[in-house]
Amino acid sequence: MVDPLVAERIHADINANDVVLYMKGTPVFPQCGFSAKAVNILNMLGVKFKGVDILADPSLRQGIKDFSDWPTIPQLYIKGEFVGGCDIMRDMLQSGELQKTLAAKGVAFEASSRVG
Repeated sequence: MVDPLVAERIHADINANDVVLYMKGTPVFPQCGFSAKAVNILNMLGVKFKGVDILADPSLRQGIKDFSDWPTIPQLYIKGEFVGGCDIMRDMLQSGELQKTLAAKGVAFEASSRVG
């Protein structure tokens, strides 16, 4: 069960920002390889996003997992909708589904970005 205050904070973040990445560390200094990969994917696409460091708040660290019913970090939200973690982001990028999702939700990104 999600703490109501934590749930309120998560709702506020995902409603106020088109793209939110709950991660270990910050976009400038990720604290795990999966968070670093997720940041790299978003940066490669030129997506503006809010990074939320779950290591800075133990209640948020567990709360985001309870909120999404997803056991791992990072977690990506686009326009308030949970998308998935690092592996899902990578698979969606490679298939073009991530770019389609961003476009369908009206999130700006660099359409010319190519998968290497």
